Amino acid sequence: MPQLSQRVELFTDSVIRRMTRISEQYGAINLSQGYPDFDPPKPMLDRLAQVAYEGPHQYSITFGAQNLREALADKHGKAIGRRVDPNREVLVTCGGTEAMMSAMMTVCNPGDKVIVFSPFYENYGADAILSGADPIYIPLVPPEFDFDRSALEDAFRQGAKAIIVCNPSNPTGKVFTREELTFIGELARKYDAFVITDEVYEHIVFAPYEHVRMASLPGMYERTITCNSLSKTYSITGWRLGWLIGPAEVV
Repeated sequence: MPQLSQRVELFTDSVIRRMTRISEQYGAINLSQGYPDFDPPKPMLDRLAQVAYEGPHQYSITFGAQNLREALADKHGKAIGRRVDPNREVLVTCGGTEAMMSAMMTVCNPGDKVIVFSPFYENYGADAILSGADPIYIPLVPPEFDFDRSALEDAFRQGAKAIIVCNPSNPTGKVFTREELTFIGELARKYDAFVITDEVYEHIVFAPYEHVRMASLPGMYERTITCNSLSKTYSITGWRLGWLIGPAEVV
């Protein structure tokens, strides 16, 4: 039999899948999988039932239905205080996972360096492998999950093409402060790097913390790719509705 690609030799099975099997084996509480513990909003389910009979059910525009892109552009634009062009700055994807993968494949060439805060959502490692990027891990140190600012700047000095910021963070729950994000953004501008954010938990934030969007900070929209999804906010992980929003030349 011919050899498989060298790329797949670097993969193991999913850590989430592995831990789910173990939890089922021992009857443990499974904290590895991001299942919301609430039902989707009834208006969404009612509308889903309606459109099941209304259609259309055939191929749509590959980068997302017009009405969905317009809604996403309106929502994100209000949140960051600027107009977002639904036709040039929004891409609908198969969940947040494809949004992140698309972002990485778009900005990274094989051998480029990408900064990743650790611990991290396991797909970021797979994204780096598939895009050919070399990750530079920066620890988030408990109990506050702060990071060493000099270590972060040193990572940028090594020529990092991008940094991935999951905010609020999976799996630590850390909510990056405005001051921390401003510092990260200043380094991204200083060393001419992209910031790829995963903001799927943007609405699951509790006082006294607040969610600050990287793209809302001065000078950051032009180099920020925001990845998000409806999965966690609306408890519809199986619908696989994600998107990324960023500068037109990136999208």
